[in-house]
Amino acid sequence: MNPHWQKSSYCSEGASCIHIAATPTAIHLTESADPTGAILTTTRAAFGTLLTTLKRQPAPGGHDEPTPVYIRSATTVVTTDRRKWRAFVLGVQAGEFDHFATEADRT
Repeated sequence: MNPHWQKSSYCSEGASCIHIAATPTAIHLTESADPTGAILTTTRAAFGTLLTTLKRQPAPGGHDEPTPVYIRSATTVVTTDRRKWRAFVLGVQAGEFDHFATEADRT
């Protein structure tokens, strides 16, 4: 079963971005332009904690800086850039990914 991937509405049309998908047992995060094709997998609870944390923070600035952003778990590193991370955070703050952290969204 292939999960349905969602990106933030703040991501430019046609641009690669951070994508989130759900399966019955996990949440998956990837960056479509990450040359390693890494997919970070986590629990709904851990993803919910990430959402809560990002909603408490101001949206990151410096989105034109070329410095990469690394999203890490114990075994996986997803690489993106500051522009895409900002688009993801703005989507989080707008509530676009809240349904991934609830038990009601089982795909």
